[in-house]
Amino acid sequence: MKGNHQQASLLSALSKQNLIPLESIDDITADFIGKKIPFIRFLIEDKSIDGNSIAKVLSKSFGHPLIQLSNFDTSLVPEGVRNEKLITKHNALPLYLRGKVLFIAMSDPTNLDALEEIQFNTGYSTELVLCDEKSLQTCIEKVLEDESAALDISDIDADELAGIDVEESRKEDANANGEDDAPIVVFINKILLDAIKKGASDLHFEPYEKSFRIRFRIDGILSEIARPPVSLSSRMAARLKVMSKLDIAERRVPQDGRIKLALSKKKSIDFRVSTLPTMWGEKVVMRILDSSSAMLGIDMLGYEPAQKKIYMEALEQPQGMILVTGPTGSGKTVSLYTGLNILNTQERNISTAEDPVEINLEGINQVQINNRAGLTFPSALRSFLRQDPDIVMVGEIRDLETAEISIKAAQTGHLVLSTLHTNSAAETLTRLLNMGVPSYNVASSVSIIIAQRLARRLCPQCKEEEPLSEMLLAEQGFPADKLADIKLFKPIGCTHCTGGYKGRVGIYEVIKISPTIASIIMEGGNSLDIAKQCQKEGYNNLRQSGLLKAMSGMTSLEEINRVTSA
Repeated sequence: MKGNHQQASLLSALSKQNLIPLESIDDITADFIGKKIPFIRFLIEDKSIDGNSIAKVLSKSFGHPLIQLSNFDTSLVPEGVRNEKLITKHNALPLYLRGKVLFIAMSDPTNLDALEEIQFNTGYSTELVLCDEKSLQTCIEKVLEDESAALDISDIDADELAGIDVEESRKEDANANGEDDAPIVVFINKILLDAIKKGASDLHFEPYEKSFRIRFRIDGILSEIARPPVSLSSRMAARLKVMSKLDIAERRVPQDGRIKLALSKKKSIDFRVSTLPTMWGEKVVMRILDSSSAMLGIDMLGYEPAQKKIYMEALEQPQGMILVTGPTGSGKTVSLYTGLNILNTQERNISTAEDPVEINLEGINQVQINNRAGLTFPSALRSFLRQDPDIVMVGEIRDLETAEISIKAAQTGHLVLSTLHTNSAAETLTRLLNMGVPSYNVASSVSIIIAQRLARRLCPQCKEEEPLSEMLLAEQGFPADKLADIKLFKPIGCTHCTGGYKGRVGIYEVIKISPTIASIIMEGGNSLDIAKQCQKEGYNNLRQSGLLKAMSGMTSLEEINRVTSA
Protein backbone atom coordinates (compact mmCIF):
# COMPACT_ATOMS: atom_id res chain seq x y z
CA MET A 1 0.00 0.00 0.00
CA LYS A 2 2.85 2.33 0.87
CA GLY A 3 4.43 1.81 -2.56
CA ASN A 4 1.13 2.57 -4.30
CA HIS A 5 0.81 5.81 -2.34
CA GLN A 6 4.34 6.87 -3.34
CA GLN A 7 3.65 6.13 -7.00
CA ALA A 8 0.41 8.10 -6.82
CA SER A 9 2.25 11.12 -5.39
CA LEU A 10 4.84 10.99 -8.16
CA LEU A 11 2.31 10.54 -10.92
CA SER A 12 0.17 13.35 -9.56
CA ALA A 13 3.13 15.75 -9.61
CA LEU A 14 4.05 14.73 -13.15
CA SER A 15 0.45 15.04 -14.31
CA LYS A 16 0.14 18.60 -12.97
CA GLN A 17 3.10 19.57 -15.15
CA ASN A 18 1.62 17.79 -18.20
CA LEU A 19 4.35 15.15 -18.43
CA ILE A 20 1.71 12.43 -18.34
CA PRO A 21 -2.05 12.59 -19.04
CA LEU A 22 -4.22 12.44 -15.95
CA GLU A 23 -6.29 9.62 -17.44
CA SER A 24 -3.17 7.44 -17.85
CA ILE A 25 -2.29 7.25 -14.15
CA ASP A 26 -4.28 4.07 -13.43
CA ASP A 27 -2.89 2.30 -16.51
CA ILE A 28 0.69 3.22 -15.61
CA THR A 29 0.21 1.98 -12.06
CA ALA A 30 -1.20 -1.32 -13.33
CA ASP A 31 1.62 -1.76 -15.85
CA PHE A 32 4.23 -1.36 -13.11
CA ILE A 33 2.93 -4.31 -11.07
CA GLY A 34 5.52 -7.07 -11.04
CA LYS A 35 8.36 -4.91 -12.34
CA LYS A 36 11.70 -5.32 -10.54
CA ILE A 37 13.13 -1.89 -11.33
CA PRO A 38 12.71 1.51 -9.61
CA PHE A 39 9.50 3.31 -10.56
CA ILE A 40 11.29 6.35 -12.06
CA ARG A 41 13.36 4.07 -14.30
CA PHE A 42 10.17 2.29 -15.37
CA LEU A 43 8.63 5.62 -16.42
CA ILE A 44 11.70 6.49 -18.48
CA GLU A 45 12.27 3.10 -20.14
CA ASP A 46 8.71 1.81 -20.56
CA LYS A 47 6.78 5.06 -20.91
CA SER A 48 9.49 7.09 -22.72
CA ILE A 49 9.26 10.07 -20.35
CA ASP A 50 12.35 12.30 -20.34
CA GLY A 51 14.41 11.74 -17.20
CA ASN A 52 15.68 15.31 -16.96
CA SER A 53 12.14 16.66 -17.20
CA ILE A 54 11.01 14.27 -14.45
CA ALA A 55 13.84 15.44 -12.17
CA LYS A 56 13.04 19.14 -12.72
CA VAL A 57 9.32 18.63 -12.03
CA LEU A 58 9.91 16.57 -8.90
CA SER A 59 12.45 19.08 -7.60
CA LYS A 60 9.90 21.87 -7.95
CA SER A 61 6.97 19.84 -6.63
CA PHE A 62 8.68 18.30 -3.60
CA GLY A 63 10.97 21.21 -2.75
CA HIS A 64 14.32 19.40 -2.93
CA PRO A 65 17.45 20.86 -4.58
CA LEU A 66 18.38 19.48 -8.00
CA ILE A 67 21.99 18.48 -8.60
CA GLN A 68 23.75 17.71 -11.89
CA LEU A 69 25.79 14.50 -11.60
CA SER A 70 27.14 14.46 -15.15
CA ASN A 71 30.55 15.78 -14.03
CA PHE A 72 30.55 14.35 -10.51
CA ASP A 73 33.83 12.77 -9.40
CA THR A 74 32.73 9.48 -7.82
CA SER A 75 36.04 9.12 -5.97
CA LEU A 76 34.75 11.90 -3.69
CA VAL A 77 31.99 9.70 -2.27
CA PRO A 78 32.88 9.23 1.44
CA GLU A 79 34.59 5.89 1.94
CA GLY A 80 32.75 4.93 5.14
CA VAL A 81 29.27 5.13 3.61
CA ARG A 82 29.74 3.09 0.43
CA ASN A 83 27.29 0.36 1.44
CA GLU A 84 26.65 -1.60 -1.76
CA LYS A 85 23.56 -3.30 -0.35
CA LEU A 86 21.85 -0.03 0.63
CA ILE A 87 22.88 1.77 -2.56
CA THR A 88 21.41 -0.91 -4.83
CA LYS A 89 18.37 -1.58 -2.63
CA HIS A 90 17.23 2.04 -2.54
CA ASN A 91 18.78 3.38 -5.77
CA ALA A 92 20.39 6.07 -3.61
CA LEU A 93 23.97 7.33 -3.63
CA PRO A 94 25.70 9.16 -0.74
CA LEU A 95 27.52 12.16 -2.22
CA TYR A 96 29.05 14.44 0.39
CA LEU A 97 29.54 14.58 4.13
CA ARG A 98 29.31 18.08 5.56
CA GLY A 99 29.76 18.00 9.32
CA LYS A 100 27.24 15.42 10.52
CA VAL A 101 24.97 15.72 7.47
CA LEU A 102 25.23 13.16 4.65
CA PHE A 103 23.79 14.34 1.31
CA ILE A 104 22.03 11.56 -0.61
CA ALA A 105 21.36 11.70 -4.37
CA MET A 106 18.09 10.05 -5.43
CA SER A 107 15.73 10.25 -8.37
CA ASP A 108 12.65 9.40 -6.26
CA PRO A 109 11.82 11.98 -3.53
CA THR A 110 9.09 9.78 -2.03
CA ASN A 111 11.49 7.02 -0.97
CA LEU A 112 11.89 8.23 2.61
CA ASP A 113 12.70 4.70 3.76
CA ALA A 114 16.06 5.04 2.03
CA LEU A 115 16.98 8.15 4.04
CA GLU A 116 15.93 6.54 7.31
CA GLU A 117 17.83 3.30 6.69
CA ILE A 118 20.99 5.06 5.54
CA GLN A 119 20.79 7.36 8.57
CA PHE A 120 20.41 4.35 10.88
CA ASN A 121 23.35 2.50 9.30
CA THR A 122 25.77 5.43 9.07
CA GLY A 123 24.86 7.44 12.16
CA TYR A 124 24.68 10.66 10.12
CA SER A 125 21.70 12.91 9.49
CA THR A 126 20.61 12.64 5.87
CA GLU A 127 19.63 15.31 3.35
CA LEU A 128 18.00 14.49 0.00
CA VAL A 129 19.16 16.04 -3.28
CA LEU A 130 17.39 15.12 -6.51
CA CYS A 131 19.03 14.10 -9.77
CA ASP A 132 18.00 12.52 -13.04
CA GLU A 133 17.82 8.72 -13.14
CA LYS A 134 20.34 8.20 -15.95
CA SER A 135 23.21 10.12 -14.35
CA LEU A 136 22.40 8.52 -10.98
CA GLN A 137 22.76 5.04 -12.47
CA THR A 138 26.04 5.98 -14.13
CA CYS A 139 27.45 7.26 -10.84
CA ILE A 140 26.22 4.26 -8.85
CA GLU A 141 27.81 1.83 -11.31
CA LYS A 142 31.10 3.74 -11.16
CA VAL A 143 31.13 3.83 -7.34
CA LEU A 144 30.40 0.11 -7.02
CA GLU A 145 32.98 -0.68 -9.70
CA ASP A 146 35.64 1.30 -7.85
CA GLU A 147 34.71 0.10 -4.37
CA SER A 148 37.10 -2.83 -4.39
CA ALA A 149 39.99 -0.47 -5.12
CA ALA A 150 38.92 2.25 -2.66
CA LEU A 151 41.15 2.95 0.33
CA ASP A 152 40.25 4.68 3.59
CA ILE A 153 42.68 7.47 4.47
CA SER A 154 42.64 6.40 8.11
CA ASP A 155 44.17 3.04 7.13
CA ILE A 156 47.09 4.47 5.15
CA ASP A 157 50.59 4.06 6.57
CA ALA A 158 52.56 7.28 6.20
CA ASP A 159 55.52 5.29 4.86
CA GLU A 160 53.48 3.52 2.18
CA LEU A 161 51.70 6.28 0.25
CA ALA A 162 50.96 5.17 -3.31
CA GLY A 163 51.90 8.51 -4.85
CA ILE A 164 55.38 8.92 -3.37
CA ASP A 165 58.43 7.04 -4.58
CA VAL A 166 60.11 6.90 -1.18
CA GLU A 167 63.32 5.25 -2.34
CA GLU A 168 63.89 7.70 -5.19
CA SER A 169 63.11 10.64 -2.93
CA ARG A 170 65.57 9.37 -0.34
CA LYS A 171 68.31 9.30 -2.95
CA GLU A 172 67.61 12.86 -4.06
CA ASP A 173 67.38 14.13 -0.50
CA ALA A 174 70.60 12.33 0.40
CA ASN A 175 72.35 13.92 -2.55
CA ALA A 176 71.08 17.34 -1.52
CA ASN A 177 71.89 17.06 2.18
CA GLY A 178 74.62 14.47 2.33
CA GLU A 179 72.65 12.04 4.53
CA ASP A 180 69.74 9.63 4.52
CA ASP A 181 66.47 11.49 5.23
CA ALA A 182 64.17 8.50 5.58
CA PRO A 183 62.70 9.83 8.88
CA ILE A 184 61.99 13.18 7.17
CA VAL A 185 60.14 11.36 4.36
CA VAL A 186 57.91 9.52 6.83
CA PHE A 187 57.31 12.65 8.93
CA ILE A 188 56.31 14.77 5.90
CA ASN A 189 53.97 12.01 4.71
CA LYS A 190 52.33 11.91 8.12
CA ILE A 191 51.91 15.71 8.17
CA LEU A 192 50.21 15.66 4.77
CA LEU A 193 47.85 12.88 5.82
CA ASP A 194 47.01 14.67 9.09
CA ALA A 195 46.17 17.82 7.13
CA ILE A 196 43.81 15.89 4.83
CA LYS A 197 42.11 14.11 7.76
CA LYS A 198 41.59 17.36 9.69
CA GLY A 199 40.16 19.18 6.68
CA ALA A 200 42.93 21.79 6.49
CA SER A 201 43.04 24.13 3.49
CA ASP A 202 46.68 25.23 3.87
CA LEU A 203 49.90 24.03 5.52
CA HIS A 204 52.67 26.42 6.62
CA PHE A 205 56.27 25.31 7.25
CA GLU A 206 57.94 28.33 8.91
CA PRO A 207 61.64 28.57 9.93
CA TYR A 208 62.84 31.17 12.44
CA GLU A 209 66.20 31.87 14.10
CA LYS A 210 65.63 29.62 17.11
CA SER A 211 62.47 27.69 16.23
CA PHE A 212 60.61 25.95 13.43
CA ARG A 213 56.83 25.54 13.42
CA ILE A 214 54.20 23.87 11.26
CA ARG A 215 50.69 25.31 11.15
CA PHE A 216 47.43 24.19 9.53
CA ARG A 217 44.68 26.54 8.39
CA ILE A 218 41.41 24.87 9.38
CA ASP A 219 38.09 26.63 8.70
CA GLY A 220 40.01 29.81 7.91
CA ILE A 221 42.01 29.93 11.17
CA LEU A 222 45.71 29.08 11.51
CA SER A 223 46.76 26.86 14.42
CA GLU A 224 50.12 25.39 15.35
CA ILE A 225 50.31 21.60 15.15
CA ALA A 226 54.05 20.82 15.51
CA ARG A 227 57.44 22.32 16.46
CA PRO A 228 60.17 20.12 14.97
CA PRO A 229 63.83 20.91 15.75
CA VAL A 230 64.98 24.02 13.88
CA SER A 231 67.89 22.01 12.44
CA LEU A 232 65.37 20.04 10.32
CA SER A 233 63.86 23.04 8.54
CA SER A 234 66.17 22.98 5.50
CA ARG A 235 65.83 19.20 5.10
CA MET A 236 62.02 19.42 5.22
CA ALA A 237 62.03 22.23 2.66
CA ALA A 238 64.27 20.12 0.42
CA ARG A 239 61.96 17.12 0.76
CA LEU A 240 58.90 19.19 -0.17
CA LYS A 241 60.76 20.65 -3.18
CA VAL A 242 61.68 17.15 -4.35
CA MET A 243 58.02 16.14 -4.20
CA SER A 244 57.03 19.34 -6.05
CA LYS A 245 59.71 18.82 -8.74
CA LEU A 246 61.36 22.16 -7.86
CA ASP A 247 65.04 23.08 -8.00
CA ILE A 248 66.57 21.94 -4.70
CA ALA A 249 69.78 23.87 -5.26
CA GLU A 250 67.98 27.20 -5.80
CA ARG A 251 67.22 28.77 -2.42
CA ARG A 252 67.47 32.47 -3.30
CA VAL A 253 64.23 33.03 -5.23
CA PRO A 254 60.59 31.94 -4.73
CA GLN A 255 59.41 28.84 -6.57
CA ASP A 256 55.97 27.38 -7.30
CA GLY A 257 55.06 23.75 -7.91
CA ARG A 258 52.44 21.08 -7.44
CA ILE A 259 52.19 17.68 -5.76
CA LYS A 260 49.74 14.94 -6.65
CA LEU A 261 49.50 12.64 -3.64
CA ALA A 262 47.98 9.28 -4.61
CA LEU A 263 46.12 7.75 -1.68
CA SER A 264 45.11 4.75 -3.78
CA LYS A 265 44.83 3.73 -7.44
CA LYS A 266 41.53 5.61 -7.68
CA LYS A 267 41.96 8.52 -5.28
CA SER A 268 44.48 11.36 -5.17
CA ILE A 269 44.85 14.79 -3.61
CA ASP A 270 46.53 17.80 -5.25
CA PHE A 271 48.67 20.35 -3.41
CA ARG A 272 49.85 23.72 -4.71
CA VAL A 273 53.29 24.48 -3.28
CA SER A 274 54.96 27.87 -2.86
CA THR A 275 58.44 28.48 -1.45
CA LEU A 276 59.73 31.83 -0.16
CA PRO A 277 63.29 32.66 0.95
CA THR A 278 63.23 34.28 4.42
CA MET A 279 65.91 35.44 6.85
CA TRP A 280 66.25 31.98 8.41
CA GLY A 281 65.50 29.60 5.57
CA GLU A 282 62.77 28.80 3.05
CA LYS A 283 59.17 29.08 4.15
CA VAL A 284 56.92 26.57 2.35
CA VAL A 285 53.15 27.00 2.06
CA MET A 286 50.97 24.25 0.61
CA ARG A 287 47.37 24.74 -0.51
CA ILE A 288 45.20 21.61 -0.58
CA LEU A 289 43.18 21.74 -3.79
CA ASP A 290 39.84 20.22 -2.88
CA SER A 291 38.08 19.23 -6.11
CA SER A 292 34.95 18.25 -4.16
CA SER A 293 34.29 21.93 -3.39
CA ALA A 294 33.83 22.62 -7.10
CA MET A 295 31.14 19.94 -7.32
CA LEU A 296 29.05 20.97 -4.32
CA GLY A 297 26.17 22.49 -6.26
CA ILE A 298 24.77 25.94 -5.61
CA ASP A 299 22.35 24.69 -2.93
CA MET A 300 25.27 23.67 -0.71
CA LEU A 301 27.02 27.06 -0.69
CA GLY A 302 24.73 29.01 1.65
CA TYR A 303 22.97 31.44 -0.70
CA GLU A 304 19.64 32.80 0.53
CA PRO A 305 16.77 31.86 -1.84
CA ALA A 306 16.51 35.36 -3.33
CA GLN A 307 20.30 35.51 -3.83
CA LYS A 308 20.38 32.10 -5.50
CA LYS A 309 17.58 33.18 -7.85
CA ILE A 310 19.56 36.26 -8.97
CA TYR A 311 22.71 34.21 -9.58
CA MET A 312 20.89 31.49 -11.52
CA GLU A 313 19.07 34.03 -13.69
CA ALA A 314 22.40 35.72 -14.52
CA LEU A 315 23.93 32.37 -15.49
CA GLU A 316 21.05 31.76 -17.89
CA GLN A 317 21.73 34.99 -19.79
CA PRO A 318 23.59 34.71 -23.13
CA GLN A 319 25.82 37.70 -22.36
CA GLY A 320 26.86 40.06 -19.59
CA MET A 321 29.37 40.03 -16.75
CA ILE A 322 29.17 38.28 -13.38
CA LEU A 323 31.70 39.61 -10.85
CA VAL A 324 32.59 37.85 -7.60
CA THR A 325 34.47 39.91 -5.03
CA GLY A 326 36.05 39.38 -1.64
CA PRO A 327 39.43 38.92 0.05
CA THR A 328 41.74 35.97 -0.52
CA GLY A 329 40.24 32.81 0.98
CA SER A 330 36.64 34.02 0.86
CA GLY A 331 35.45 31.26 -1.48
CA LYS A 332 35.35 33.23 -4.75
CA THR A 333 36.83 30.35 -6.74
CA VAL A 334 34.20 27.92 -5.45
CA SER A 335 31.39 30.30 -6.44
CA LEU A 336 32.83 30.68 -9.93
CA TYR A 337 33.47 26.95 -10.40
CA THR A 338 29.96 26.16 -9.21
CA GLY A 339 28.57 28.49 -11.86
CA LEU A 340 30.84 26.98 -14.52
CA ASN A 341 29.69 23.46 -13.61
CA ILE A 342 26.07 24.56 -14.07
CA LEU A 343 26.96 26.02 -17.49
CA ASN A 344 29.19 23.13 -18.55
CA THR A 345 27.10 21.36 -21.18
CA GLN A 346 27.94 19.81 -24.53
CA GLU A 347 26.41 22.76 -26.37
CA ARG A 348 28.70 25.41 -24.83
CA ASN A 349 32.33 26.35 -25.45
CA ILE A 350 33.85 27.50 -22.14
CA SER A 351 37.36 28.88 -21.71
CA THR A 352 39.06 30.09 -18.52
CA ALA A 353 42.23 32.07 -17.84
CA GLU A 354 43.51 31.37 -14.33
CA ASP A 355 46.59 32.09 -12.24
CA PRO A 356 46.95 29.42 -11.06
CA VAL A 357 44.59 26.72 -12.33
CA GLU A 358 43.58 25.17 -9.01
CA ILE A 359 41.09 22.46 -9.97
CA ASN A 360 40.80 20.66 -13.30
CA LEU A 361 37.28 20.71 -14.76
CA GLU A 362 36.43 18.15 -17.43
CA GLY A 363 34.91 19.74 -20.54
CA ILE A 364 36.29 23.23 -19.85
CA ASN A 365 39.34 24.73 -21.63
CA GLN A 366 41.53 25.97 -18.79
CA VAL A 367 44.57 28.15 -19.49
CA GLN A 368 47.38 28.68 -16.98
CA ILE A 369 48.66 32.26 -17.09
CA ASN A 370 52.43 32.49 -17.64
CA ASN A 371 53.61 36.09 -17.51
CA ARG A 372 57.24 35.19 -18.19
CA ALA A 373 56.27 33.53 -21.46
CA GLY A 374 53.97 36.39 -22.42
CA LEU A 375 50.74 34.52 -21.71
CA THR A 376 48.97 37.21 -19.68
CA PHE A 377 45.28 37.67 -18.89
CA PRO A 378 44.81 40.17 -21.77
CA SER A 379 46.62 37.97 -24.32
CA ALA A 380 44.65 34.88 -23.22
CA LEU A 381 41.38 36.81 -23.49
CA ARG A 382 42.21 38.01 -27.00
CA SER A 383 42.86 34.42 -28.04
CA PHE A 384 39.61 33.27 -26.43
CA LEU A 385 37.62 35.72 -28.54
CA ARG A 386 39.07 34.14 -31.68
CA GLN A 387 38.09 30.65 -30.49
CA ASP A 388 34.30 30.99 -30.80
CA PRO A 389 33.58 31.05 -27.03
CA ASP A 390 30.17 31.09 -25.39
CA ILE A 391 31.44 31.62 -21.84
CA VAL A 392 34.70 33.10 -20.61
CA MET A 393 36.07 33.07 -17.07
CA VAL A 394 38.89 35.44 -16.09
CA GLY A 395 40.60 34.50 -12.84
CA GLU A 396 41.01 38.12 -11.77
CA ILE A 397 40.62 41.58 -13.29
CA ARG A 398 43.87 43.25 -12.23
CA ASP A 399 44.31 46.11 -14.68
CA LEU A 400 42.55 48.33 -17.18
CA GLU A 401 43.55 46.25 -20.20
CA THR A 402 42.04 43.06 -18.75
CA ALA A 403 38.92 44.98 -17.68
CA GLU A 404 38.40 46.51 -21.13
CA ILE A 405 38.73 43.21 -22.99
CA SER A 406 36.42 41.46 -20.50
CA ILE A 407 33.80 44.18 -20.90
CA LYS A 408 34.12 44.05 -24.67
CA ALA A 409 33.47 40.30 -24.53
CA ALA A 410 30.43 40.82 -22.28
CA GLN A 411 29.01 43.38 -24.71
CA THR A 412 29.47 41.21 -27.80
CA GLY A 413 27.43 38.14 -27.01
CA HIS A 414 29.56 36.36 -24.39
CA LEU A 415 28.91 35.56 -20.73
CA VAL A 416 31.96 36.61 -18.69
CA LEU A 417 32.70 35.54 -15.11
CA SER A 418 35.52 37.09 -13.10
CA THR A 419 36.73 38.28 -9.68
CA LEU A 420 37.96 41.49 -8.09
CA HIS A 421 39.47 42.19 -4.69
CA THR A 422 37.10 44.67 -3.04
CA ASN A 423 35.19 44.72 0.25
CA SER A 424 31.63 45.10 -1.04
CA ALA A 425 29.53 44.95 -4.18
CA ALA A 426 29.21 48.74 -4.41
CA GLU A 427 32.98 49.21 -4.13
CA THR A 428 33.45 46.80 -7.04
CA LEU A 429 31.72 49.18 -9.41
CA THR A 430 33.75 52.19 -8.26
CA ARG A 431 36.94 50.10 -8.49
CA LEU A 432 36.25 49.52 -12.19
CA LEU A 433 35.63 53.23 -12.67
CA ASN A 434 38.88 54.07 -10.83
CA MET A 435 40.76 51.68 -13.14
CA GLY A 436 39.69 53.92 -16.01
CA VAL A 437 36.75 51.93 -17.41
CA PRO A 438 34.14 54.39 -18.81
CA SER A 439 30.99 54.55 -16.69
CA TYR A 440 28.73 53.67 -19.63
CA ASN A 441 30.69 50.46 -20.20
CA VAL A 442 30.37 49.45 -16.54
CA ALA A 443 26.65 50.22 -16.47
CA SER A 444 25.90 48.34 -19.69
CA SER A 445 28.04 45.24 -19.20
CA VAL A 446 27.93 44.20 -15.52
CA SER A 447 24.90 42.01 -14.77
CA ILE A 448 25.37 41.07 -11.11
CA ILE A 449 27.99 41.40 -8.38
CA ILE A 450 28.50 38.86 -5.60
CA ALA A 451 30.49 39.97 -2.55
CA GLN A 452 31.24 37.14 -0.14
CA ARG A 453 32.93 35.94 3.02
CA LEU A 454 33.28 32.55 4.71
CA ALA A 455 32.14 32.13 8.32
CA ARG A 456 32.82 29.10 10.50
CA ARG A 457 29.84 26.85 11.19
CA LEU A 458 28.95 26.10 14.80
CA CYS A 459 29.47 22.46 15.75
CA PRO A 460 25.98 20.92 16.10
CA GLN A 461 27.29 18.54 18.78
CA CYS A 462 28.32 21.12 21.35
CA LYS A 463 26.87 24.57 20.54
CA GLU A 464 24.92 26.22 23.34
CA GLU A 465 22.35 28.99 23.42
CA GLU A 466 23.76 32.42 24.16
CA PRO A 467 21.27 34.72 25.93
CA LEU A 468 21.73 38.35 24.91
CA SER A 469 19.69 41.43 25.76
CA GLU A 470 17.39 42.98 23.18
CA MET A 471 19.37 46.23 23.50
CA LEU A 472 22.59 44.48 22.54
CA LEU A 473 20.87 42.67 19.66
CA ALA A 474 19.50 45.98 18.37
CA GLU A 475 22.98 47.54 18.56
CA GLN A 476 24.37 44.67 16.50
CA GLY A 477 21.85 45.36 13.74
CA PHE A 478 19.29 42.58 14.14
CA PRO A 479 15.77 43.37 12.80
CA ALA A 480 13.85 45.40 15.38
CA ASP A 481 10.60 43.47 14.81
CA LYS A 482 12.26 40.12 15.60
CA LEU A 483 14.35 40.94 18.68
CA ALA A 484 12.07 39.08 21.11
CA ASP A 485 12.22 35.85 19.07
CA ILE A 486 15.93 35.75 18.22
CA LYS A 487 17.85 32.76 19.57
CA LEU A 488 21.62 32.82 19.16
CA PHE A 489 24.24 30.16 19.90
CA LYS A 490 27.89 30.20 20.98
CA PRO A 491 30.81 27.79 20.44
CA ILE A 492 31.87 25.44 23.23
CA GLY A 493 34.29 22.86 21.80
CA CYS A 494 34.31 19.07 21.78
CA THR A 495 36.07 16.08 20.22
CA HIS A 496 34.03 16.50 17.02
CA CYS A 497 35.19 20.04 16.20
CA THR A 498 37.90 22.69 16.48
CA GLY A 499 37.10 25.27 19.14
CA GLY A 500 33.35 24.83 18.75
CA TYR A 501 33.31 25.18 14.96
CA LYS A 502 33.26 22.61 12.16
CA GLY A 503 33.14 23.56 8.48
CA ARG A 504 32.26 26.91 6.94
CA VAL A 505 29.28 28.60 5.32
CA GLY A 506 29.17 31.38 2.76
CA ILE A 507 27.83 34.86 3.53
CA TYR A 508 26.81 36.78 0.43
CA GLU A 509 25.78 40.16 -0.90
CA VAL A 510 24.22 39.61 -4.33
CA ILE A 511 23.39 42.74 -6.29
CA LYS A 512 21.61 42.87 -9.65
CA ILE A 513 22.44 46.02 -11.62
CA SER A 514 19.02 47.65 -11.98
CA PRO A 515 18.27 50.62 -14.25
CA THR A 516 18.42 52.93 -11.20
CA ILE A 517 21.83 51.62 -10.10
CA ALA A 518 23.04 51.91 -13.70
CA SER A 519 21.90 55.56 -13.72
CA ILE A 520 23.85 56.27 -10.52
CA ILE A 521 26.97 54.79 -12.16
CA MET A 522 26.44 56.86 -15.32
CA GLU A 523 26.02 60.03 -13.23
CA GLY A 524 29.31 59.42 -11.40
CA GLY A 525 27.86 58.27 -8.09
CA ASN A 526 30.24 56.86 -5.48
CA SER A 527 30.08 53.54 -3.61
CA LEU A 528 28.00 55.07 -0.80
CA ASP A 529 25.35 56.22 -3.29
CA ILE A 530 25.26 52.76 -4.87
CA ALA A 531 25.10 50.99 -1.47
CA LYS A 532 22.23 53.25 -0.40
CA GLN A 533 20.25 52.39 -3.54
CA CYS A 534 20.93 48.67 -3.04
CA GLN A 535 19.36 48.93 0.41
CA LYS A 536 16.33 50.71 -1.07
CA GLU A 537 15.91 47.87 -3.56
CA GLY A 538 15.95 45.30 -0.75
CA TYR A 539 19.38 43.71 -1.23
CA ASN A 540 21.00 42.47 1.97
CA ASN A 541 24.56 43.61 2.52
CA LEU A 542 27.19 41.26 3.96
CA ARG A 543 26.41 42.26 7.55
CA GLN A 544 22.67 41.67 7.15
CA SER A 545 23.24 38.32 5.45
CA GLY A 546 25.61 37.31 8.24
CA LEU A 547 23.06 38.17 10.94
CA LEU A 548 20.53 35.95 9.15
CA LYS A 549 23.04 33.06 9.38
CA ALA A 550 23.45 33.72 13.11
CA MET A 551 19.67 33.83 13.62
CA SER A 552 19.36 30.45 11.88
CA GLY A 553 21.84 28.89 14.31
CA MET A 554 24.47 28.16 11.64
CA THR A 555 27.12 30.37 13.21
CA SER A 556 27.72 32.69 16.15
CA LEU A 557 27.45 36.46 16.47
CA GLU A 558 31.13 36.48 17.46
CA GLU A 559 32.03 34.85 14.12
CA ILE A 560 29.85 37.26 12.14
CA ASN A 561 31.58 40.17 13.87
CA ARG A 562 34.94 38.66 12.87
CA VAL A 563 34.17 38.39 9.15
CA THR A 564 31.90 41.43 8.63
CA SER A 565 31.93 45.01 9.86
CA ALA A 566 29.51 45.83 12.68
